[in-house]
Amino acid sequence: MRTVDDFADVRTGDKGDTLILAVFPRTDESYEVLTRAMTVAAVAAHFAPLVTGEVRRTDMPLVSGLVFELPGVLGGGVTGSPVLDGHGKCLSYHLLSMTVPEQI
Repeated sequence: MRTVDDFADVRTGDKGDTLILAVFPRTDESYEVLTRAMTVAAVAAHFAPLVTGEVRRTDMPLVSGLVFELPGVLGGGVTGSPVLDGHGKCLSYHLLSMTVPEQI
């Protein structure tokens, strides 16, 4: 079973309680695979039940990137969350563990 980690690197950021994940595939082929596999529904399901609103995906073809915005995942944001990782840095690793179907 392959994961996002086999195809890309992920960086994370935050805006309030919204987790922002930028996925940067390592090759053009990987970009095509992940564009098909990493749908809004698939990423939202991977982070369920933490997501409290509509997940958004922005395609960035000129830099071969995908940016996901996941509202509510940070549980109040950097200054309002009781969790140790208010910025959600470790959540980029969670996205890297998402499985990618062999044939898509």
